[in-house]
Amino acid sequence: MASSSHYHYHNDNEDDELDKRAEEIYNSYDLIAEPKETKKRIVREREREEGNTLLWNDYFSENPTYDRSLFRRRFRMNKGLFLRIVHRLSTEIPYFRQSQDATGRSSLSPLQKCTAAIRQLAYGCAADAVDEYMRFAETTARKCLHIFTAAIITLFGDEYLRRPTPEDLARLLHMGEERGFPGMIGSIDCMHWEWKNCPTAWRGMYSRGTGKPTIVLEAVASKDLWIWHAFFGAPGTMNDLNILDRSPVFDDIINGIAPEVNFYANGNPYHLAYYLTDGIYPKWATFIQSIRLPQSQKHSLFAQTQESVRKDVERAFGVLQARFSVVKNPSNLWDKEKIGNIMRACMILHNMIVEDERSSFTQYNRNEFQDTQEPDTFSVNMRSDNIPSNHGSTMDRRASLRNRQVHEQFKNDLIEHIWANLDISQITYNFK
Repeated sequence: MASSSHYHYHNDNEDDELDKRAEEIYNSYDLIAEPKETKKRIVREREREEGNTLLWNDYFSENPTYDRSLFRRRFRMNKGLFLRIVHRLSTEIPYFRQSQDATGRSSLSPLQKCTAAIRQLAYGCAADAVDEYMRFAETTARKCLHIFTAAIITLFGDEYLRRPTPEDLARLLHMGEERGFPGMIGSIDCMHWEWKNCPTAWRGMYSRGTGKPTIVLEAVASKDLWIWHAFFGAPGTMNDLNILDRSPVFDDIINGIAPEVNFYANGNPYHLAYYLTDGIYPKWATFIQSIRLPQSQKHSLFAQTQESVRKDVERAFGVLQARFSVVKNPSNLWDKEKIGNIMRACMILHNMIVEDERSSFTQYNRNEFQDTQEPDTFSVNMRSDNIPSNHGSTMDRRASLRNRQVHEQFKNDLIEHIWANLDISQITYNFK
């Protein structure tokens, strides 16, 4: 029988070769890794001083390259209002104060920062689109935009997104009465803003209809396009009724701290101001809708008048989107809080522009409700020190606000009021 030595397959030469290769690999491996070369930050010299000089010569010098009309077109406001905003931001917000670095070189000027923010809001452009003219990078432009919007809300929000004061209510009531709707203080509706970069986990909650996610704005606007109420942030799947349930639009009335309003319609007294709405809103005492299928001349006249006056809020939405393209185009931001700041800042700037241009009497003549021969048929009384009203409890005030019977009676009185105050010749022309 053969011994086991005949089946020995071990080869010493192969072992030596493997050991040699292992030793070569070990010797070639660096136990202490050499540090990688750090990637240096790219620094581009943009000559920001030249950008500031160019901006000053183009718009703010004694003999600017572009006149006031082009300034109004590109900045969406008059030069005086823009300079007022720049001055307020540069004195109260540290970020907008011009400073110097260790070498004595000046930072970006307040004009450059505010102009870059306004351009992004007005044209809805990308952050790096202002680099060639304003002379600063994309990250700086984006940071400037968000600090600008937050500053506008902080400095001007309390004044230009305020609830109507007694003086404001008196003016609104006068305007409503002149248009055939005594007691009317505006129209209410909702607008959707598409959210392009909505997180995937939230898309189902914010999308409906077209499948594109949107965020909803509820607003109240008057004839001069001033936005008196704004509630922003509801998901796009909610309709106007769902948003109304969340909205604080009637909180002051329910809490009993709203100014007392008294007026007459068709000879009958009423004590709650109201808004004009479209058909989806409920039949409450504070909402007046049109008549869907009018069957008589009175109803047709009322529907025509109501639908024409109710377009104030639609006009306000259209002007807001035309003035600031950032709220017209889909939002590219991820942070919902920053999106909300942009919307609120645009509405504040919109109201500031309305107030600034109102003084030029382009919207209406303010004297028409200041020195009139005919006495007013309404009154506004402010509660002292915001003390809640003693007329019923919170639930009673909520019930009176949602009273359907009062709504039907008041709507009939409005129909008779509009019919009685219309010229017969106009009736024949419109309905012959």
